[in-house]
Amino acid sequence: MSRILVTGGSGFIGSHAILQLLAAGHDVHTTVRDLRRELDVRAMLAEGGIASGSRMGDRVRFFAADLEKDAGWAEAVVECEYVLHVASPFPPNVPTDENELIVPAREGTLRVLRAARDAGVRRVVVTSSFAAIGYGHKPQEQPFTEADWTDLGGGVEVAPYMKSKTLAERAAWDFIAKEGGDLELSVVNPVGVFGPVLGPDFATSIMIVQRMLDGGVPGCPRIHFGLVDVRDVVDLHLRAMTDPKAKGERFLAVAGDCMSMVEVAQVLKARMGSTAKRVSTRKLPDWFLRVMSHIVPQVKMAIPELGKVRRASNAKAKRVLGWAPRSNEEALVATAESLVRLGLLKG
Repeated sequence: MSRILVTGGSGFIGSHAILQLLAAGHDVHTTVRDLRRELDVRAMLAEGGIASGSRMGDRVRFFAADLEKDAGWAEAVVECEYVLHVASPFPPNVPTDENELIVPAREGTLRVLRAARDAGVRRVVVTSSFAAIGYGHKPQEQPFTEADWTDLGGGVEVAPYMKSKTLAERAAWDFIAKEGGDLELSVVNPVGVFGPVLGPDFATSIMIVQRMLDGGVPGCPRIHFGLVDVRDVVDLHLRAMTDPKAKGERFLAVAGDCMSMVEVAQVLKARMGSTAKRVSTRKLPDWFLRVMSHIVPQVKMAIPELGKVRRASNAKAKRVLGWAPRSNEEALVATAESLVRLGLLKG
């Protein structure tokens, strides 16, 4: 078994990555910005079945490291054979300055890659995003693939988050080509990540389900998005980590076809019983969203997405790595059930 560094262990994907690595018998190093977060992460691991003080729980060590600072990265990666670079900022609101996202995403990725190279790490798997693939393009029927890149000159739909993920991934490939030495790189590009939450610190995408179940969404705007279960995202990372065929490749992580907000609401209604009594399946007109965007800042992010459908193909991950993800419905139901179990919904 190997020793593996997971960056951002307190995050949604990061905590699930630690769980799967420990279950597979690996030793894990993980970074948090503040070591006081160790207790939070251990609580999430306990929710996933690995208690503190257990044999598996003792195989994870915590290191303080920040994407915007050099300190801590050399110590975190020592004696690690692989690195899963999961940490990246994804705020629920649009930042005033796009560099609040771009700089830590790009420079943080380069810090991790330099530390990995200098420590003799075999391969780094970077968590990028569909945001680095499917934006800034004219509408198209065919699914996007790993050969596509977001066009940074593509207008208002290329929000700061899309820019940050695109620039960070470009920087990673450039680093490997020019300065990487023997270090190998693979990249995973998930769409919207759903699935079971382990605590109150979860992905921004989970808030969609949470707010729908809480009755905080008065209806369904004309928005479509791809889905994938967090457990399958991590599984793809682990396959990309060790499979020789994954060297120098990127892999889209998407379960199936896009879903509309109405379809998501219908799944919750059909599968969650009385828990979904506040979920609205009413279709919201575009004008309503445009008016609300002047009142609620978060809504502004959704305006460029109205009526757009961006499909993504998982054919490469299936063909090359034998990946077999859960369905969209399974991911949504697992999300909702975990929110109920952890008491993260309004009474």
